[in-house]
Amino acid sequence: MATRGSTSSTRSSSTSRGGSTRPGSSKGGATRKPAPGRTRDGGLPLPVRALRGTWMGLAHVVGGGVRSVGHGAADLEPEHRRDGVGFALVALAIVVAAREWWNMPGWPGAIVHTVVAGTIGCVALVLPLVLLGLGLRVLRAPDDGHGTNRIAIGTCALLLATCGIVHVAKGVPTPSGTAEDMQAAGGIIGFLASSPLTAAVSVYGAVPILVLLGIFGLLVVTATPVHQVGPRLRDAYLRLFHGDGGERDADGSPGHGQDLMTQRAGGATRRRRDRADADLDERAGDEAYEQAAVVEPTGRPSRAGLRPGQKRPVGAEAEALRRARDNAAAQGHAPTPDGTDGPDGRPDAARAAAGSAPAPAPAAMPSKPQLEAPPTEPLPQRVEQLALAGDITYHLPEDSILKPGPPHKERSAANDRVVEALTGVLDQFDIDAQVTGFTRGPTVTRYVVELGPGVKVERITALSKNIAYAVASADVRILSPIPGKSAIGVEIPNTDRENVCLGDVLRSQVARNNAHPMVMGVGKDVEGGYVIANLAKMPHMLVAGATGAGKSSFVNSLITSILMRSTPDEVRMILVDPKRVELTAYDGIPHLITPIITNPKKAAEALQWVVREMDQRYDDLANFGFKHVDDFNKAVRAGQVKPVPGSEREIHPYPYLLVIVDELADLMMVAPRDVEESIVRITQLARAAGIHLVLATQRPSVDVVTGLIKANVPSRMAFATSSLADSRVVLDQPGAEKLIGQGDALFLPMGASKPMRVQGAWVTESEISEVVKRVTDQLKPSYREDVAVVAPQKQIDDDIGDDLDLLLQATELVVTTQFGSTSMLQRKLRVGFAKAGRLMDLLESRGVVGPSEGSKARDVLIKPDDLPATLAVMRGEEPPAAPAPAANPELVDEAAAPADRYASASEDMVTGRVVDEEGLDEESEDAWELTQHGRSGGF
Repeated sequence: MATRGSTSSTRSSSTSRGGSTRPGSSKGGATRKPAPGRTRDGGLPLPVRALRGTWMGLAHVVGGGVRSVGHGAADLEPEHRRDGVGFALVALAIVVAAREWWNMPGWPGAIVHTVVAGTIGCVALVLPLVLLGLGLRVLRAPDDGHGTNRIAIGTCALLLATCGIVHVAKGVPTPSGTAEDMQAAGGIIGFLASSPLTAAVSVYGAVPILVLLGIFGLLVVTATPVHQVGPRLRDAYLRLFHGDGGERDADGSPGHGQDLMTQRAGGATRRRRDRADADLDERAGDEAYEQAAVVEPTGRPSRAGLRPGQKRPVGAEAEALRRARDNAAAQGHAPTPDGTDGPDGRPDAARAAAGSAPAPAPAAMPSKPQLEAPPTEPLPQRVEQLALAGDITYHLPEDSILKPGPPHKERSAANDRVVEALTGVLDQFDIDAQVTGFTRGPTVTRYVVELGPGVKVERITALSKNIAYAVASADVRILSPIPGKSAIGVEIPNTDRENVCLGDVLRSQVARNNAHPMVMGVGKDVEGGYVIANLAKMPHMLVAGATGAGKSSFVNSLITSILMRSTPDEVRMILVDPKRVELTAYDGIPHLITPIITNPKKAAEALQWVVREMDQRYDDLANFGFKHVDDFNKAVRAGQVKPVPGSEREIHPYPYLLVIVDELADLMMVAPRDVEESIVRITQLARAAGIHLVLATQRPSVDVVTGLIKANVPSRMAFATSSLADSRVVLDQPGAEKLIGQGDALFLPMGASKPMRVQGAWVTESEISEVVKRVTDQLKPSYREDVAVVAPQKQIDDDIGDDLDLLLQATELVVTTQFGSTSMLQRKLRVGFAKAGRLMDLLESRGVVGPSEGSKARDVLIKPDDLPATLAVMRGEEPPAAPAPAANPELVDEAAAPADRYASASEDMVTGRVVDEEGLDEESEDAWELTQHGRSGGF
């Protein structure tokens, strides 16, 4: 932090010095301009030249003074400029009131009356009140530009309607008449508003239209929709006579007295999203630079002051900065008025390291005051109308469920001791470098080292072990350079770590400003800024780390963020938990489309269903001409996507589909081929279809995170790994092996060149339980039956391998001809002797043919009627149902026997037992019997 300030202070001071010379040069240039003028006008008479020279000299003096003031005015903050507008409106209201109310005499009053009354007529009597109200609005709410613009538009509409009605009431005088008649009526505005209407629909039609215009302007000024007029009047009645207005309604919506724009600014994200969806001109691919991760700037004061024209902190941000300065002063270093900690723009610890002042001893530090967490305003409730049913309303969980965390520390005595140790190491090895500051995060502190001229960066990076020895910490990480700075960063763990709560991340300003339903809270970076990530822009993420590093906590934060910010019609989820204990807390949430999957085989089937869902979505996108599911959903909500004529299909917006696999290694162990194939297809194609994948594993090895998976999963979250090789598998670079665990991670979003170090957000089990209870009490999940049951499960024996098709052909050939010969299989199937012999062995193991009898053909044990059941069992399917028993009661028992026999035959074929024992030759010993598989069936 101090590095940023010290470096910026140098640049700012040089910039200000350079800026101070420019006005002088321009001023000097202005004094040289009269010389050419005198040359050109030398032919003028002497009195004229003297008068002109006097006037130009006076003009240069006045202009120079004005320019000097104007140069300073250009450095005014936007807040001061808006204050100037507010004061100007108040002054104009006073001037108009002095003439229209108190009849100000003289020619200034006459000019004011001519302009104002000639424009709006007798309505000028209320113009001072309008100007005064607008001026106070600008002064009291300088940041609410949307609300001020809305009030100005409504006021103009109301003024136009009033002038038109007054002009109609005065007989619609025309400008060709006397000026007094126009000023006594509605002025030129009233004439323009009323004369076209009276000419078109007469006076009786013009007055209602103007009244409707006035009502519209009044509704816009008060931010009142038409359907809220009755409740607002009731609320006003309660305020006037009972004093209990402004309460919330029974449905949980904000009180009607609350300003609509305030609701929007406070987080009515659903209305913002609906308004954005209505604008079909904007497509999902219009944004040039998409960032998956967003970091909120820290609330600490700037170390170098603010540049001319840069926005100063106001409101809650200014209050947070004031508290930070007070805390810094109480800790022993008083900041200067421009936000710096000393005359050189660096904190006391940095100046002590540079030799400007001794560092304060830890024992001499005063007792720290009790820190207070920054206040957070509660997010207003969003009432969502789901597409699942027309009479269902869904309320997002209250943000008060997630508890706030401790306030962020900016400095401690331990940081000062580390600065002294780093400075000592640099002095011992005679390196021209100094510690210019540090930025403290919740887990680690980044100390900034700036090099002198001619010093190699390698001299600092080679001292990593010496630095670790000096600061008594083995987990030292060196960044060379810090991204965006000409400095080296030394990251050292804090001895007093801070807990980052998920509630603080979701209540941060950067999370409030992003209304996307797939936004999740990540945690805090090394500078104390909140970090969020948009899962839709990643588009897929790999989460890896050793046991206990914080991987499961990150997955819990991810799912809880989705539950807190999105509704089931916006995001649906598939949770795969082979460990069966990590994600059981989310069982029954309405966002699930299938129960939590714990069987790896079913997980592979669910991934295959996701592939089919992706193909179906792409079919719709291709048929209707869209490139992204967001554009398709906008068109569906706007009614521009219609099904094919004659089709009974109802087209609904596609929700985002989030697939979370908590342990990828277990899936890759059970069904590696199917899982890898499905994951690769999803990660290659599913981004535009709104399907996103999060893969978590505690064994980031090359056999689990294969090259195909890594190539298509661009975003990575690496927690502490056990080796350098694991770090390279996850991040393609070292660094994760030096993390300290318990949520400390390196976050590499898509498009970033270097990972950022973050402390993952923490959410407790009680908070998860409360959030799940809130969402499950409102709505029950609606599971998709085709996810869990995709098709009859095929269990093909391993000894068949890739020869299933040939085996089926051989079975059909042998059974239909009732001739089991190896040479026949060679001729009919056009295979070699080895392949034909292997097929015959497989047929014998399945009970299709008998054992070998030398050169004779083998006996066929399956009749042609049993062929469908035999083929089905070989394919791993259920055999077809047995035919219905005969109607004759005497034949019931006889008909039941074949059915039982088919069932037993099917079981025998699955287990490999030979059915017809009489056809076996006990003296013959072939390769099948030597393996003892033939006797395992009960010989």
